Amino acid sequence: MPFETEAEKKLIVALDFPYADEAAAFWHRLALPHAVAKIGLELLMTADGVALVKRLAEGGASVFVDAKLYDIAATVERATARVAALGAAFLTVHAQDDATVAAAVRGAAGSPLKLLGISLLTNARPESLAGQGITLSASDLVLTRAGFAAEAGFHGIVSSALEARALKSAFGSRLAVVTPGIRPASASVVGDDQARTATPAEAIAAGADYIVVGRPITRAADPNAAARAIVAEIAGAL
Repeated sequence: MPFETEAEKKLIVALDFPYADEAAAFWHRLALPHAVAKIGLELLMTADGVALVKRLAEGGASVFVDAKLYDIAATVERATARVAALGAAFLTVHAQDDATVAAAVRGAAGSPLKLLGISLLTNARPESLAGQGITLSASDLVLTRAGFAAEAGFHGIVSSALEARALKSAFGSRLAVVTPGIRPASASVVGDDQARTATPAEAIAAGADYIVVGRPITRAADPNAAARAIVAEIAGAL
């Protein structure tokens, strides 16, 4: 398999668009058959958001449903089963406690759906943790929540590149590391709300198995060129 194909598989493109048709058209223009299409809450909450998951999956795309589930166990289990039935490849679930992650595992049972634990959002700052009464450092909190995910049998954990190395040291191949907040050195994002960022090469070098990129691709003057440059940067870091 070509080296560039392996690099492309590590790219998750965040389709943060207000309408399903717009997102689908962008994805098809991008023409990255081995990359992953991420559908987040904004798009899921549209009239056609859930249908888009099924539509892309049936078209052969690997679809990442970024629902960040967190509710009582019964609801998480049933919602996970619904996502699995759509043909999604990945689903995010908050890894805040063992009951939530165990419920998601039950919901995904018998399907190829890969569960990813949310550890800490990439816009989190130390003062925001303190404001929630959390006394652990960001790194310790991520490792604690990753432990819940690993013990439950999750495929991976979503974390900034800042914790990727520690996660790989602690869990090795037991957990894939999915890193959002990716900002290529050559790209700038107006009004950027991410606090815990890294370049594609930095994230891969730190141990990330997948990187999530949104606005540096979707808002680029030439999205295809931007995506190809990121794939090349990933390949160079492998």
